[in-house]
This record gives sequence, C-alpha cells and structure tokens, in this order.
Amino acid sequence: MSYTGINGKVAVVTGAAQGIGEAVARLLAEQGAIVAVVDIREDQLNQLVTDLHSQGHQATACPVDISNRQSVEDAIQRIEETLGPIGILVNAAGVLYTGAVSELRDEEWTRTFDVNTHGVFYMSRAVVRYMAERQSGAIVTVGSNASGVPRMHMSAYVASKAASTMFTKCLALEYASDHIRCNIVSPGSTDTDMQRALWADEQGAQAVIAGSPQAYRLGIPLNRLALPSDIADSVLFLVSDQARHITMHNLCVDGGATLGA
Repeated sequence: MSYTGINGKVAVVTGAAQGIGEAVARLLAEQGAIVAVVDIREDQLNQLVTDLHSQGHQATACPVDISNRQSVEDAIQRIEETLGPIGILVNAAGVLYTGAVSELRDEEWTRTFDVNTHGVFYMSRAVVRYMAERQSGAIVTVGSNASGVPRMHMSAYVASKAASTMFTKCLALEYASDHIRCNIVSPGSTDTDMQRALWADEQGAQAVIAGSPQAYRLGIPLNRLALPSDIADSVLFLVSDQARHITMHNLCVDGGATLGA
C-alpha cells in the first residue's frame, strides 16, 4: 500500500540498527522518505544504509547515543543542515533489563530511563523545535502494551514506557496548534532479539502465546507473535497523511494480549 505525505520527507528513526526500528526505517525508505537512521551500533547502521542504497533508497547513518543530550542536539542540527527539514521522527530505541525489584541494579534502572524515556525527550525536543518553525511534522513513539499493565520482573521497562507514552501525549497537546501530530504505537510481544532474549528455550514463542497464570500474564488471543513489520505498518500509517486528524493516540498492536485495555 502507498501512503501519502511520506515521499521526499526527511525521516529520523532511532533504534534503527535492528528490530522494530530497522523495520520502520526500511518501510519509510520504501515509501520514498530520506531516512536518517540513528543508533549506537555503528556497524549495523552502516550495513543497513548500504543495503538500502543497493535498493535505490536514500538513507544516512547517524551513530548517536540518544541518552546524551548534546549528542542528540548536534545530530539533529547536522541532519537539518545536510539532509533537509525533518518531517518525521520515530522514537523506536529501547532497552530492557529484567529481574525482581529487589535485585534490579541502580545502573540498570538508570540506563533504562536514559534510553527509553530521556532519549525520547531529547530527540523529540530537538526535532519539535524545527518542526514548530515550519508548522508541520509527525512524531511517533514506540511504547509498549505493558505501559498500562503491571508486569512481573519488568518494572524499569514498564515504568519507562509509561513515562514516554504520557510525555508523547503532552507533546502532542502542546504542539497541536503548530500542526504537529504526536502518537504512540504500543507493541505487545514481537519477534525481535529483545523478545528472544527472554525465552528460556526454543519453545519460548509458544510460552508467550499461551500466557502465564503464575506471572499474571494473559496470552495472545490472535495466537501469534507480532513481526517487526506489523509494528512498522502501524507507524507508517500514523506518520502519513492518512492519519492527518489523529494525534495523542496510543495504538496498541498486541494481538489482543491486553484485551483492549
């Protein structure tokens, strides 16, 4: 499907070296966007850019630690100066540490918020300043269906995603008069390296789909894990002109795992 309002626009995607971020970057490039891919993993970014170039797409690697405010400010300024006005921002970078609250280390808690929350704030603040001058733009933050549902042994992740979700809604409200739309896509369990790292064995996917009463976790009614492309499709819709009257919305893409909550 072809979406309008994407072709020729500069799109910045964080967490683009793998998983959902990579899928979003590829899909935006296929729709004609000039993609600036942002991640701390420089080698993987360069591989992605090389691949996109070989397919005739426009992409530039921007190795950045989004938890560093000055690095973010400098990178966004460079993108504006070299690629052109940023029309789309997708905050897809994320980290996950698991464990009981009593065992969670200070640095794990801090790093989770540094990337999942502070990184969203730094990127959005830097980009929205430019967008406001032009009275146009679309921002999507990739949250989590867990942002509204307690999860055992995932307290830092859940809390950080809840914070970035509400921040994005506040951002949308503040900049609505500047015609900047800000939305959230909240995936459930998605077949990524982050998800697979949680599995105990090769039956991990089926265990997630079935759910766990002991962990007070429902299964997935649609009986499948999401693919990164499922999440990317939703992001693409929300940054396109087809969603021109949608802002402050949290689109849950979890196969029914949170029962529409």
